[in-house]
Amino acid sequence: MTLKAVIFDVDGTLADTEEAHRQAFNATFKEFGLAWYWDIELYVELLAVAGGKERLAHYCRCVDPARLAKPDGMAFIEKLHERKTRVYERRVEMGEVPVRPGVVRLIRQLIEADIRLAIATTTSRANVDVLLATTLADLPANCFEVIGAGEQANAKKPAPDIYRWVLAQLGLPGDACLAIEDSKNGVRAALGAGIPVLVTENSWTGRDDFTGAIAVLPDLEGIGLAHLERWHAQASAPMASHSPP
Repeated sequence: MTLKAVIFDVDGTLADTEEAHRQAFNATFKEFGLAWYWDIELYVELLAVAGGKERLAHYCRCVDPARLAKPDGMAFIEKLHERKTRVYERRVEMGEVPVRPGVVRLIRQLIEADIRLAIATTTSRANVDVLLATTLADLPANCFEVIGAGEQANAKKPAPDIYRWVLAQLGLPGDACLAIEDSKNGVRAALGAGIPVLVTENSWTGRDDFTGAIAVLPDLEGIGLAHLERWHAQASAPMASHSPP
């Protein structure tokens, strides 16, 4: 099957967003008068829970289950998450979130080769939009034909729901696409939808188990369409991690 589309994750894949997310969570906790604080080590652990709202609910369930059990418990979580999103957006707009190495160059090359582009993420559409308008503003407008965000997924990664939704919008089978991810949850989600997956790990996910990925890279620097086509062609063989040629 010829490679027809590349589907990108967002957080940690297109841009180094996680530290800005962590700081936005902590700023929101302080604003709400909560004695919660997510240091780097704790946040790495919490990243196993996909989705900011789900992460908040999980943490609250662990440290303050009585609050979550109240009739307005989830409403409180939703209010926290809404405020955190606004704080995060401001940090992105202030230029605090860098694009990951090689991303812009590779995407431009894919556009020139008429490879279709899509996004499959469990973050909110608002977070995606502010990132595209700032950190990724050098990309052509509307270069991502389909944007699947948390609002489109009944279940967050590692469930394959968001990838299946994106495939349906593209009208393509999974084996005509290649996913680019940064986490074990993302790998499991893509594979669950029948999509071969490439990993660009980072400091937040370097300890993850990427079993099933066709390649695990530090970033996309120096990676071009020829590499993606080669790895995609290998997907018909048993999947294993490879180093870039």
